[in-house]
Amino acid sequence: MAVFEYRGILVGTGKPTKGVRDAENAKALRALLRKDGVLLTSATEEQAAKAKQKRDLKLFAFLDRPSVSEIAVMTRQLATLLRAGIPLFESLNALIEQVEKESLTRALTNIREQVREGTSFAKALETHPTIFPPLYVNMVRAGEASGTLESVLERLTSFMEGQAKLRGKVTAALAYPALMAIIGITLISVLMVAVVPNLITTFQSMDQALPWYTELLIFTSGFMGSYWWLLGGGLALGIWGFRRWKATEGGRYAWDQFSLSAPIFGGLLQMLAIARFARTLATLLSAGVALLTAMDIVKNVLDNAKLERVVKDLSASVREGESIAGPLKKSGDFPPLVTHMIAVGEKSGQLEQMLETVAKNYDTQVDTRVQALTSLLEPMMIVVMGGSVGFIAFAILMPLIQMNDFGP
Repeated sequence: MAVFEYRGILVGTGKPTKGVRDAENAKALRALLRKDGVLLTSATEEQAAKAKQKRDLKLFAFLDRPSVSEIAVMTRQLATLLRAGIPLFESLNALIEQVEKESLTRALTNIREQVREGTSFAKALETHPTIFPPLYVNMVRAGEASGTLESVLERLTSFMEGQAKLRGKVTAALAYPALMAIIGITLISVLMVAVVPNLITTFQSMDQALPWYTELLIFTSGFMGSYWWLLGGGLALGIWGFRRWKATEGGRYAWDQFSLSAPIFGGLLQMLAIARFARTLATLLSAGVALLTAMDIVKNVLDNAKLERVVKDLSASVREGESIAGPLKKSGDFPPLVTHMIAVGEKSGQLEQMLETVAKNYDTQVDTRVQALTSLLEPMMIVVMGGSVGFIAFAILMPLIQMNDFGP
């Protein structure tokens, strides 16, 4: 049986529709779709369609991937439809017509067909790991098992929206300093390569010794103008080597360990990781996911090799009957306040609530730290860039002023 990617028109409304469907051939597909009230306009076997799509969109695959915010919106819409009593299959039909991202439309269409054939929703989601991560799949599986899928989807939506909001705040806070750095580096490069060389002949015609800072400026400008290819190649080679080293297990662990202890940004990265750990674990446990399974998922969302190893050791300790708070405290990577609150939550049977409190507390601290760093980075960037441009201007103008002062 072949798999077809089809396009058609809904007979009742005249609206265009598209999807994926199994059929013996194109004629059988037309008959099946006619029973569903769809007038077939075009059909392509999925293998050929995938090959064409891979050729056409290979360079733009990253742009076509749905964002966390788009997945969150889709999830909230699905929860609303299910809470209104609409069956899952019909809800997926409505979502397919609603979403705009092509990759998400294809994924939902494929999921809908699997659900039609009797596959569980969570099992169908597993076939699209680039769109629906393990956290999403396991929460849906827990919701299906407990019969509270719509509630789990709403909780999952709140979680994703919170993560997207936090990521947006950090990105927005760093955007302005990054833009200033790019503009400053570009301006200085133009001055060194285009402006300074034109003044060298003037300096060479002066019958007097140049100050050391002017000599340094001339040397730097000449080196950048003559060996720009060496500087660019060295930078590219350094970035490539760093990425290769970081891709290794030891390199990633060493870099992540350094990141957590780095001045200024280390504390912020630790807060982000702890907030993600607490909120993810709380969300999974509240959805009914088993603790050990939740630990494995949390380990994969921390994005830090050092903390991943801590959670891996924590899973082994919990499997042997230990508490959560004890191993976290021994690791030294989680502040005493966090381990104390987790210990209280375990003893009182309110672990999920305590983890949520920890996450909210650290989200607030991240907001405060990001605002403080932004306020600090802006004047620092202005001072550095202004000082660099001022040095260039000073090194150029001083010999000219001296020539006028001591000239005839």
